[in-house]
Parts: sequence; C-alpha cells; structure tokens
Amino acid sequence: MRPNVEWKLCWENELQLADHVELSDFFRKTYGRTGAFNAEPFEGGRSWAGARPEFRAIGYDAHGVAAHIGMLRRFIKVGEVDLIVAELGLYAVRPDLEGLGIGFSMRVAYPVLHQLGVPFAFGTVRHALRNHVERFCRAGLANIVSGVRVRSTRPDVHPDLPPTRLEDVLVLVSPIGRSMDEWPSGTLIDRNGPEL
Repeated sequence: MRPNVEWKLCWENELQLADHVELSDFFRKTYGRTGAFNAEPFEGGRSWAGARPEFRAIGYDAHGVAAHIGMLRRFIKVGEVDLIVAELGLYAVRPDLEGLGIGFSMRVAYPVLHQLGVPFAFGTVRHALRNHVERFCRAGLANIVSGVRVRSTRPDVHPDLPPTRLEDVLVLVSPIGRSMDEWPSGTLIDRNGPEL
C-alpha cells in the first residue's frame, strides 16, 4: 500500500531555517545508512551536499519528511555539445517507506520540469541502485544512458586532491522538451560544477 504523502514544491528561497534543519536531519539519517561519510555534508543544518538546488519537491507524511528530490538548471557538456538540463539530485526516500512505490509519486515534479523550459532532466546514481532506477525506466520516466562517465568539480578545495573527479555512475535522462533521440552522443559528460 502506497503511503499518504503530500508534496511541497518550492523554490530554494522559500525554505525557512526550520525546513533546512528538518531536511538536514532527514538526509543525515537516510544517507548515513550507506556510511558516516555520506552523512557528513548535512551536519549543522545544511540541507545540500554539493551544488545547492534551485527547486525542491519535498514529500511529507505524518512522521515528517518522507522523500525529497532537488532540481537545478545548469549547462553540461555531453561530448562536444553544450546542453542546458535540469539536474536532478538529492533523491532520497525515508528508509521505512522504501519499496512502497513512493518514488513514483515524485512525478509531481514533472510539471515543474516543463515550466523550467529544459529539453532534458539529467541525474546520476550509484550502480548499486540500478534495480531501483530501472523501475523508473520501465515506467517511461527516465532512460539509462550507458557507457558514459561524468566529470565534476569537488564542492570544496582539498590540497591533497585534484579539483575535479571522474566517476563511473549510472546516467539517467528524462526527455522533457525534446525526444530522447535528440540527446547528444558522447562518452563523457562535463558537469562543470559540483553534483547536486
């Protein structure tokens, strides 16, 4: 049975301090299950890890934040083609709601993607989540683009690390204003900034 979730769609400027604190706690608990390192960016009431979202879809139930996805318009480079996209990130579902289909209710964000005027939504996930994201692909919400690596800047400067990192991740693309046939070919995506 799908839980009763109400969605709040909001611009980043509309969030209050209490919203950031609540989201920070949600992300620490949700991402922290995969390792303490993944919870660290959300210390001190911070509700973002790398780039800060422009727009958020936040699902609430009787217990607080149930799910979240952030969106940020940005230019990426796919092969040799500069392309504006809505990057999707900070995707999370509260652990007690996993497997109940709440991810599909995030369709509530699709009208917003159309309003943003982008041809595609783009996101990356770890290979460990392949089975999960393939359900979105079967439902027609996204497509997995194979054989692509993604280069991003690090959100912070570290003297002992290079300023960029190259990742082998799953790339998800959703056609918004164009067809999937128009997604450029290329084996490298330059994010030209930190991941969302």
